[in-house]
Amino acid sequence: MVVTLLSATSLYAQSTDSLHYNIRVVEVVDTGYWTYKDHPIAYEDITEESLVRSSYGTDIPTVLALTPSMIATNETGIGIGATSIRLRGTDATRINVTINGVAMNNPDSHSMYWYDTPDLISSVGSIQVQRGAGISTNGTGAFGGSVAMTTDALSPEFRGSASLSYGSYNTNKQALHISSGLMGGHWVVDARLTHIGSDGYIERGATNLKSYMAQLGYYGGDTKVKLLSFGGSARTYLTYNGVSREDMRRYGRRYHDSGQYVTSDGPFVLEDGTHVDYYDDQTDNYLQINNQLVVTHDIGRWMLNATLFYNYGYGYYNQYKDDAWLADYTNLKTAKEQGDLIRHKLMRNHLGGANLTATAQFYNWNLTFGGSWSYYTCPHWGTLSWVDGLDKSDVGGRWYDNDVTKQDANAFVRVEYDVLNPPYMHHGRNLWLFADVQYRYVHYKAWGVNDNAIWGDDGVYMQPIDVNERYNFLNPRFGITYIDKHHRAIASVAVAHREPTRSDFTDRYMFSADDSYPKTERMVDIELGYTYRSPRVSAGINLYYMLYHNQLVATGMVNDGDDALNTNVDKSFRRGVELTVAWNTTKWLTLSANATLSQNKIKNYVDELKDSPTFGENLGTMTISYSPSVIGSLIADFHVGGFSAQWHTQYVGKQYFTNNEIEALSLDAYCVTNLNLGYSLKTKAEREVRFGLAVNNLFSTLYESNGYGYSYMWEGERYDEAFYFPQAPINFLANVTVNF
Repeated sequence: MVVTLLSATSLYAQSTDSLHYNIRVVEVVDTGYWTYKDHPIAYEDITEESLVRSSYGTDIPTVLALTPSMIATNETGIGIGATSIRLRGTDATRINVTINGVAMNNPDSHSMYWYDTPDLISSVGSIQVQRGAGISTNGTGAFGGSVAMTTDALSPEFRGSASLSYGSYNTNKQALHISSGLMGGHWVVDARLTHIGSDGYIERGATNLKSYMAQLGYYGGDTKVKLLSFGGSARTYLTYNGVSREDMRRYGRRYHDSGQYVTSDGPFVLEDGTHVDYYDDQTDNYLQINNQLVVTHDIGRWMLNATLFYNYGYGYYNQYKDDAWLADYTNLKTAKEQGDLIRHKLMRNHLGGANLTATAQFYNWNLTFGGSWSYYTCPHWGTLSWVDGLDKSDVGGRWYDNDVTKQDANAFVRVEYDVLNPPYMHHGRNLWLFADVQYRYVHYKAWGVNDNAIWGDDGVYMQPIDVNERYNFLNPRFGITYIDKHHRAIASVAVAHREPTRSDFTDRYMFSADDSYPKTERMVDIELGYTYRSPRVSAGINLYYMLYHNQLVATGMVNDGDDALNTNVDKSFRRGVELTVAWNTTKWLTLSANATLSQNKIKNYVDELKDSPTFGENLGTMTISYSPSVIGSLIADFHVGGFSAQWHTQYVGKQYFTNNEIEALSLDAYCVTNLNLGYSLKTKAEREVRFGLAVNNLFSTLYESNGYGYSYMWEGERYDEAFYFPQAPINFLANVTVNF
């Protein structure tokens, strides 16, 4: 369906001339990319209560980790700042994220940078996680799954809220929200402002986030219009280089060396007696503004939706490089070989486009078709503001400069047919046949010189970029769903394709033994699922088998900006079973659990990393990097009166950084428990005050949620390098929210 009725209650508004109007207010949302129980898709809807509990200041991945097969990672150690997710072992670049049907993944890197849209969770009305290929959507292909979000519903009544949070490591949040209510029988205005700050668990891992959201809604019978703008600015200290186990033993788990430089009178002393200090502006700075105009219109059986969008982004790194090789910077006039410098890496992007969908219902079948077009442009460049020992006249221009454009268009048609309806509708049974096919066209261009310095026999030069690739993908999906009062069974097969990322093109030289381009990926996703539901108990099992051709798997290496370096592998698969169960033991206690048991393998893996100790060898069947074989969660939800408590324990199995199962390059299994307490107090004036306390890592488990590593040969010796992102021991975040 194109429009979801999120507020279906008859609401009354009073106009200025004292006439009362019975207004049925609906939320304007494009849900042609939303899945329902009659679709043969494995999915999870996140409850409104879960969103409220997670809105104290942490990023959205915190609440996503409550769903099956999902893992959240964080660089600063407390769930704020540089956070990311993995689903069924696939990283964030392969998880399609949309808001109101608009793709949020960066078209260039394919990643969703959650801290670039701070406190998005407070502006979201609903979140759905689709596992596997899912249904037709916009943006890059979904190879692990999709996260579909809608912005919060506009209220027909005047309301607002004020929220304050404070906790460990000086973590704090201030937020204000106000909504006008229905004005003149047609209009609603809504706005939010938020600030989130934290010192971070990791040393100097400070975060300073500011965000806004403004919405204007018009409801006019068959036509509904919503204009919204959201975004903000993010300033985070660069912590993406991680820390080695050796340095953790030397200096503690909070240590990292980003921005560190040697100085004779530095206040900090390393183990070998070297005096160092830290550049205090070693930061990632980013401004992102997202604008959407959503229009829906009903014409008889048809529901039509059009969404226009424009996103603007501008950001830069400030980085201190200690004892850098000056030949890597071609804009310098000097004979010096090495020196300290401060560099800036900048980008400015524009993304605009339109989504169109239409849905019709005809007795026992539904028809949905739609499409999307977007155009993206982004120049990248770098400058130097200071080089030790050089005058400004010796530092000129940009040390790299390149441009990117990307055109992305798709069209899809979806048909659903209920075999048992209408003749047997009164029996409460439905048997839906499902077919969905999408055509997607991508034209990606990148040109100029990159920030990678190439050392050759003829000297040093900046890496040239010359990419001009066009892709045509056909993505069909077929399935069947049976539903009755207590049972739901699904079976589906889907084909998905995906183009490489910018880094897959530009950084391939760092590990590849040839000058070839990365290949596109193809996946065949087969799903079988069954769910039983009753008022007291629900349980489900979902089997998946994801077969890949030319899957781009992480090598364990990263580039200078912490983007994973990926290599194509010919044949690989992910297969597993997802189990869910929930038991309403009493009116005040619900116990639930989910578990994923999986195998994630590369068939006949040939190590093609040129500096690897096993270069050229066929290593047989190997485990895919960053793919735990076990993920499990136990959740206890206690609620009585105004008091609530949620206990969440998650276990994540061992993960390898590389694809040749090296113990020294792995992430240990971990089990962590979080506790969330809340109490809601309603006043006589119908106001509500909610008190909340999040207790994270209740048992102070020493664990790392992410890392990277690689092997190489140097002068006949093998070296294994691994770096980790430690998470904070027990920490607290308290919140008070007043709703009026």
